[in-house]
Amino acid sequence: MLTISALARRFGLSRSALLHYDRIGLLKPSGRSAKDHRRYSEADATRLEAICTYRKAGIPLEVIRTLLADSGRLTAILQRRLAELDEEMAASRGQQRLVVGLLREPELLEGLQAMDKATWVALLQASGFTEADMDHWHETFERTAPDRHQSFLAFLGIPSEEIREIRSGRSAPSGHPSAPADGTGTASPPSSPVGK
Repeated sequence: MLTISALARRFGLSRSALLHYDRIGLLKPSGRSAKDHRRYSEADATRLEAICTYRKAGIPLEVIRTLLADSGRLTAILQRRLAELDEEMAASRGQQRLVVGLLREPELLEGLQAMDKATWVALLQASGFTEADMDHWHETFERTAPDRHQSFLAFLGIPSEEIREIRSGRSAPSGHPSAPADGTGTASPPSSPVGK
């Protein structure tokens, strides 16, 4: 069993964050010591790992509680978050264009892209997505919103032939449909509404 401090250290969280999670019923300790100190099991640590992953994706704690209680809602919740991210990125691109307009230097827009394939894959990997997660994400995106999937892949600057391969589920040289031939490992997101 882990103490609250040991569990907090493992995930780079503050002790107060775990106390808050306990208070709101998101992560209750499995046991107590003889002196009534919180003790966490490996199952608690696994639950906290899921909470941290969902928080990195920008999912609110209330929604995470729902998600942990009903994993069948994962796809719908991630798709909603993807749509929110899409709107946020569109707003950021609009602000970029406005700033460039205020500077009166339209050439600054050339090569200015909020997100590209390598950045997207790195973001997903940093959020804990595995290659299998990314494959599943693309499959779900293609099945539920093929037009948006196509648009998202194009937005990332992926060449047309590679987009066709990703959408058809065929693997690229690295074994992942969205991985570049140079082996840099740029992949796509798992089970989330955002595209590749």
